[in-house]
Amino acid sequence: MTEEQFRKMSESIRRQKWMAFILNALDKMITGITFLCYPLLIAFLFMQKDPFLIPSIVVPAVSFTIVTLFRKMYNAKRPYELYDFEPVIQKNTLGKSFPSRHVFSIFIIAMTFMQVQIDLGVWFLLLGAILGAIRVFGGVHFIKDVSVGAISGVVAGLIGYYIFF
Repeated sequence: MTEEQFRKMSESIRRQKWMAFILNALDKMITGITFLCYPLLIAFLFMQKDPFLIPSIVVPAVSFTIVTLFRKMYNAKRPYELYDFEPVIQKNTLGKSFPSRHVFSIFIIAMTFMQVQIDLGVWFLLLGAILGAIRVFGGVHFIKDVSVGAISGVVAGLIGYYIFF
């Protein structure tokens, strides 16, 4: 998206207070649901004495660490920094936009759920796509940030679960 497109989109959403409220609420809700369900999955696997417990902790933890370190080194600017506008989703972070860690996280968690219950994994993939769109419409990420975050989450899951475990 261009600077003009980001500005117009942000202004349009901000003018519609209800739209800005819904965007922020969905951002928090999807993030919250995901980060509540993942520990519940870990607890379930622990109680079941499932051998998938260790991979379900190691693969997301290692891949999250790699993405975090890459983001810090690459340090890409966010749309609101580059184009100097107020994002709809309130964020004070400078840089570290690429790839989106929110989107990466939900996709690696979706890949983890896929190993246990495919339907839940698909549900989280759908939530991840919605979250990616929200992060772009909210002005905190570029399309490439969320796309690479999603792809990285899926690839990390495929490599981690099918090659290493």
